[in-house]
Amino acid sequence: MNAIKDSVHDWIPLDPVAADLLDTEAFQRLRHIKQLSTVRLVYPSASHTRFEHSLGVYHLAGQALESLGVEGARARAVRAAALLHDVGHGPYGHQTEEVIRRHTGTDHDEIGDLLYETELAGVLERHDIDPDRVAALVRGEGDLGQVVSGELDVDRMDYLVRDAHHTGVPYGTIDHGRLVRELRSRDGRLVLAEGNVQTAESLLLARALMDGVVYRHHVSRIAGAMLERACERLLDAGTPVAEFRRMADHDLLVALREEVPDLGARIERRDLYKRAVWTGLDRVPDAVTELSREDERRAARDIADEADVDRERVVVDVPSLPKLKESRTRVVVNGVVRRLEGASELVGALRATRRAQWRLGVYAPAAEQDAVAEAARDVLGLPDNDRFYSRTPKPAVMTDTTGWSA
Repeated sequence: MNAIKDSVHDWIPLDPVAADLLDTEAFQRLRHIKQLSTVRLVYPSASHTRFEHSLGVYHLAGQALESLGVEGARARAVRAAALLHDVGHGPYGHQTEEVIRRHTGTDHDEIGDLLYETELAGVLERHDIDPDRVAALVRGEGDLGQVVSGELDVDRMDYLVRDAHHTGVPYGTIDHGRLVRELRSRDGRLVLAEGNVQTAESLLLARALMDGVVYRHHVSRIAGAMLERACERLLDAGTPVAEFRRMADHDLLVALREEVPDLGARIERRDLYKRAVWTGLDRVPDAVTELSREDERRAARDIADEADVDRERVVVDVPSLPKLKESRTRVVVNGVVRRLEGASELVGALRATRRAQWRLGVYAPAAEQDAVAEAARDVLGLPDNDRFYSRTPKPAVMTDTTGWSA
């Protein structure tokens, strides 16, 4: 049996299915998609790829299946799904996922068509594995689909540990060995066995800390918002979305440098926009928190017009409201299966912390930062306060945002 040396899990043995899937062009493409996309502009050592993460997920899935006592054809299908769970990602991973969704209506975990469009389906069928079954598992369907995509999935277990390892921060460290050993199946749902409330809490805490320190770092947020704007312009200029979604990271950078040079060059050189507005949930009208991407673009144009700057030099970034998917993790407490949110006082505190960390961002070049900050307060109906990155704040004029809000 082949084995691959991994920086997190040491040696990862490959079954014959995995060995053949690794050799496909579709899977090798993941070597050229960085796991943390624009986060590496903050943490230079975060250069790991979707390729190695997928191997880690495959490895942990195998351990989880052993703990659950799943063998044979069912286990081979789950391991294949774990290995292929990210094969549908576009360049820069999650940073371009929303762009692709708007143009195709599909997410990265909807890989059914991709399996048949590439050699992947043929490899699976040669090993008597149904490609449709693998696609369903990647979507998280069924009790074993939860191993790949669910509240207790091995995807989350690997990326937290791997991202912490490569960024050098300690916050994503979890006992993934205990997590996979304590998995049980109850009534078609994955649960953690008795005595593991703290084990589940550690996963929740690690994700919350990594969100604040790594995944939602303001530099990564700015770069990601600029990248999304640049990708929209690239597609508007005629690049087919089918070609776009199969690019690797370096392909996208080359295309942006040629077709959208103002933003493409800035992203490549890390010459990023600055925060004209950066403020918390308690200072933002409800209508603004509900803006769609189209509404964000409209708001950015209104801000640019009021500030008398080029419309392409203002970006409005409204993140989704904070959620704690991991709080729905099921744990056995005194013989009864309960959701973690009902068994742990820590969940409430983390929810409050996540809401306190939420930030609305409006970004612009440094030279236009002040003008954009003032215009953003007017257009978005935001109060004047010291949390805005404007060096010459002036009183805001509260305006009605219903003309372009969701």
